[in-house]
This record gives sequence, structure tokens and C-alpha cells, in this order.
Amino acid sequence: MSESGKTVTRVDLCEAVYQKVGLSRTESAAFVELVLKEITDCLEKGETVKLSSFGSFMVRKKGERIGRNPKTGTEVPISPRRVMVFKPSAILKQRINNGAAAKTNGDVAKVAAG
Repeated sequence: MSESGKTVTRVDLCEAVYQKVGLSRTESAAFVELVLKEITDCLEKGETVKLSSFGSFMVRKKGERIGRNPKTGTEVPISPRRVMVFKPSAILKQRINNGAAAKTNGDVAKVAAG
């Protein structure tokens, strides 16, 4: 969860496209849905989706393994499955960390000044 507690939804993305691109709200919603569908379709096929300066979505295959029931300690087989993984780009990591550092440094400056 972000520090502000805000979760960005499809509606928020559609509104951002509407505000910044200038498409109608209907066209903006269709555009966002089209992009999300394309990403989903690629991932379903096992393809990697790489968005430059953002990150990569990929599907990994996990083999069968033995897990344990935490309450009873009984061994339980966990079936093989595919999982989606997101790997952020170095640029995204840097933006996130610099944004957090700038906010933290600003708080330190306020405390030092106060």
C-alpha cells in the first residue's frame, strides 16, 4: 500500500487518459481495456511483457513441491502451477527510491528547522 493509502483503479487510469490525452471518456476506457487485454493475452501465452523504463511482467512455471500445513505440520503436495512475476526496471526502482528519499529528507529538514 502506498503512503497515501491510495489504490489506483481502472477508473483512475481511464480518467488519467481522458485528462492527459484528450480522448473522450468512452474512448479512454476502451483504450485502457485494450492495453490491459493485450498484456493479459500475452501473459496467458507465456510471453514476457517488457515496458521500457517501467518493468517486465513474466510467467514462471513452478514445479510440484512439498509444503506443510502450518497448524498440523502435515506434509501436503503443492501442485505445479504458473505464477506471474513483475520485475521493475532500474529506472522505476530509482524513481521510487529517490521519491521516498526526497520525502524523508524533507521531513528531516522540517524537524531540524523546527
